[in-house]
Amino acid sequence: MLKLFKLFGNKRLFILLITLVLFIVVMGFSLGTRKSLSWPENFVRDTTGFVQNLFYKPAGFIAGFFEDIGNLKDLAEENERLKIIAAQYIREKAQYNAIAAENEQYKKLLHFTQSQSNKYNYEYHYAQVVSLTTEPSNNTLVIDLGARDGVKPNMSVISEKGMVGIISQVSNFTSTVKLLTMMDNSDPNSQPPIASTVLNKINQSFGMVERYDQQTGRLIMTRIDEKDPIAKDDIVISSGLGGLYPRGLTIGTVESVGVGEFGLTKTAVIKPAAEFEDWKQLLVVFTPEAPQ
Repeated sequence: MLKLFKLFGNKRLFILLITLVLFIVVMGFSLGTRKSLSWPENFVRDTTGFVQNLFYKPAGFIAGFFEDIGNLKDLAEENERLKIIAAQYIREKAQYNAIAAENEQYKKLLHFTQSQSNKYNYEYHYAQVVSLTTEPSNNTLVIDLGARDGVKPNMSVISEKGMVGIISQVSNFTSTVKLLTMMDNSDPNSQPPIASTVLNKINQSFGMVERYDQQTGRLIMTRIDEKDPIAKDDIVISSGLGGLYPRGLTIGTVESVGVGEFGLTKTAVIKPAAEFEDWKQLLVVFTPEAPQ
């Protein structure tokens, strides 16, 4: 017993003994089967979780903030690339449509010139329209073919639909085309009338396209014999008589036929085939009688 009191009198030994007993008790609690944690364990775990949560959320927010900034930068760069691609697509689509339309126009003109050449052995030279004047007293246009290209005054100019006019003035690099809308038999400066006939009735029908009615937008064909078989919807073409206008150029379609002056002839109202639209390309007719 005295030894035991001496043992308790030794403070270091007593503290070591108590620590050993507490360690054994804690180990017993830890290794034993339990349904719940002890309060010290709960306290330590809750404290650790609170501290971790306290530092983790701000750190996660900051990391997410910088990540969002990076994503926004990537998104902005991607949007710029998409804008450039979209702009290129729109430009290339417009270029494609323009080229496709131009090719279609050239196909029509090529088909027309081939079919006409097979008939009359003419040559057709493409011409770009440089400018257009639509004044009532000066209805003309300018093309980019001139004397250096073999163009001469009074050559006929056509579109793929029909006759447009004749060359009135020629310079080295350009030419002026006087449109059929300037035809006026009372004007001495107007181009001469067009000796005309009717398709499929060439040996039976004849007349002179002499003027253009500014009010109705129609050509007037006169001097038609009263027995002439010309009728509504007939296609009027140049006959080639007189040598100025080549044979076989389409002028227009007959809308009506009536009695002419003094009741001895007939007069036909013709809707122009060319329609005098906003042309981009035209054709200058080179005939064997008017070589290059």
